Amino acid sequence: MRTVKLSVIFGLCACALLVNGCSSEMQDLRIQNNTQQKLIDQLQAELAANTLRLEQMKKQLAAAQQTDSIEVEALQQKIAALEEDLAKKAELIASMQQRLLLGGGALPVELSTLLEDFAKQHDMVTYDASRGLVKFKSDLLFDKGSDNVAASAIEAVKSLTAILNSEQGKKFDVVIAGHTDDIPIQKPETRAKHPTNWHLSSHRAIAVLNVMESNNIESKRLSARGFGEYRPIAENQPGKKGNPQNRRVEIYIVAEGV
Repeated sequence: MRTVKLSVIFGLCACALLVNGCSSEMQDLRIQNNTQQKLIDQLQAELAANTLRLEQMKKQLAAAQQTDSIEVEALQQKIAALEEDLAKKAELIASMQQRLLLGGGALPVELSTLLEDFAKQHDMVTYDASRGLVKFKSDLLFDKGSDNVAASAIEAVKSLTAILNSEQGKKFDVVIAGHTDDIPIQKPETRAKHPTNWHLSSHRAIAVLNVMESNNIESKRLSARGFGEYRPIAENQPGKKGNPQNRRVEIYIVAEGV
């Protein structure tokens, strides 16, 4: 009898250590994520600012070339240096995002089954069960060149929201990530609202977030990110002609508070 009691006590102690260990690991994970994300946010802000600066310098160069200004060569050198800096920053951000311990992994069977069924019912949606990732095609999710969620897509987002509010889904948080291809934004009316692809991808992620929030997902469970053209999943066509596969919104279903 005493042996049984000791076994129970040792078992309870082991469970307590395991739980405490998991809690400690989760806390470390959150600290790492927060530190890493602050660095990424700073780099993204710098990249967005320098992208706008590059566009301004290109306009100055075009004007200088029209007048055979002596500034042409100096502007060309500055533009080349800035483009190189932008490429390095984008590469660094992508690398840091890969290392970011955000989460995203296999979900409980019940929730994963609901998401698989959801994806089968909507042509604009795919679901990666190994990553807990729901992916929407932007060409079907949004009006062209816009961050307005298409009327035909709102019901799909609502259906996903219902799953995430279900008993199986409500214990998870939601990270919404917008992506574009490399086609520059040309129309002045579009550029006025979305100066770069970075802005467009962020605004689209926020638009999806707004639909979810309006359908009663707790705000604290939601976050939005924009990656612009810098994390393609397929090669863009030469000459900045893009690729529809890269125009997408990804929704990661992650552990609460991570």
